[in-house]
Amino acid sequence: MNIPFNDFKREYQTIKTEVDEAVHRVLDSGYFILGKEGEAVEKELAAYIGAQYCVGVANGTEAITIALMSQGIGPGDEVITTNMSAYPTVTGIEQTGATAVLVDINPQTGLIDPAEVEKHITQKTKALLPVHLYGQAADLKSLQKLAKQYQLILVEDCAQAFGAEYEGKKVGTFGTVSAFSFYPTKNLGAYGDGGAVMTNDQTTYQKLLSLRNYGQSVRYYHDGKGINSRLDELQAAILRVKLKHLDQYLTRRRQIGQFYNEQLKNCEVVSEVPGNRHTYHLYVVLVQEREKLIEYLKEKGIGTIIHYPVPMNKQLAFETQKLEAFPNTKKFTDQVVSIPLYPELKQEELEYITQTMNSFFSNVS
Repeated sequence: MNIPFNDFKREYQTIKTEVDEAVHRVLDSGYFILGKEGEAVEKELAAYIGAQYCVGVANGTEAITIALMSQGIGPGDEVITTNMSAYPTVTGIEQTGATAVLVDINPQTGLIDPAEVEKHITQKTKALLPVHLYGQAADLKSLQKLAKQYQLILVEDCAQAFGAEYEGKKVGTFGTVSAFSFYPTKNLGAYGDGGAVMTNDQTTYQKLLSLRNYGQSVRYYHDGKGINSRLDELQAAILRVKLKHLDQYLTRRRQIGQFYNEQLKNCEVVSEVPGNRHTYHLYVVLVQEREKLIEYLKEKGIGTIIHYPVPMNKQLAFETQKLEAFPNTKKFTDQVVSIPLYPELKQEELEYITQTMNSFFSNVS
């Protein structure tokens, strides 16, 4: 049996007619940037999340950058985030000119640890940027409390958690502003790059509209600094199709995640936090014999990916905190491995994956 880590062809086949119609609708319109599809998807995305405003941008990294820029964050400022994330989180911060300050994670969940956040707050700290990793929310109650106590801006990185809920509300509605990615692997993925920024503040919304479009208020009139970061009409149209199916996708993701939880034996699973509604963007386990497991699964035709093999402070591109100890992050980067989880997986494939993994663990335990 051959089970790739992701299978975008399989997903496309289930919605091919709708997607093809949406793409041809855009091509026939002759309008490809900042048009009706973009306006429509922004309204639909905001309504789904429960935010007042949504601004489509080119990708999730620039969503972070523009979200921070809308709050006046730039050179000389510090933004606290997690050491356990994809490096684009840091890239998004650094593109503003601000400094990313990394903190360690909760050892059970892989999510940013609020106690570690507080230890790193300085006079230069301007914002907290938690990442809702793997498909579930960080400890937003504690982070909101810290933001209020220290007068900081809370910006949510929701790239991996579109549709996830924290205490009955969808992530992306707890901070001043939030960033989303529509990279193809995401819960709501485009067929190319794409992103969005959401907020409930009208002043922030107006800034976001200008920032993504060269700082323009009216065409050719640039009132401030901005960048070129716009969600194109083709991706907007495709996202509109996929958004209609999202609840079905998320229900299936949870079903698969719960199946893994019940069936996998003798391995450490990253736990779902009480009060969260995990979307299982990724299903990750911690394995001491990780390389042996990966090779074993590869031989059996099962794809895996490591999210993520190197702590951000150990990346060559990162220039500070090289010597700081992050013991929980180190454990995750040494042991974490992701196994296939996408809505189109068949039951026999899921059973094959769990049986194969259980066979491995029974032989190494």
